[in-house]
Amino acid sequence: MSDETSTESITYVHAPDLNRYEVRDRDKDDAVIGFTQYRLPDDVHVDFVHTEVDESYGGRGIAGELVAFALADVRAEGKRIIPHCPYVAKWIAKHPEYADITDVPA
Repeated sequence: MSDETSTESITYVHAPDLNRYEVRDRDKDDAVIGFTQYRLPDDVHVDFVHTEVDESYGGRGIAGELVAFALADVRAEGKRIIPHCPYVAKWIAKHPEYADITDVPA
């Protein structure tokens, strides 16, 4: 999977050194305007723990696009998802095509 995708001035990138996927605004010198943070509890799972997008970008579907980008990347890597982040869990519930790679936390 590509490490980056973009729509207009918004770019979605994987920042593995920070354990997160980021949303950047190219019109603002690639400022990070949101992210979904994860941890790697083992060699198989990517555990999403927190997602946020700057409120001034709200209502544009950016958080959903970020999660879609991140989960597609996880799938391409052959790994599984643990959605501890409430936003990611809610997004997966609305997108059952990711159920096959999701392990719901107890």
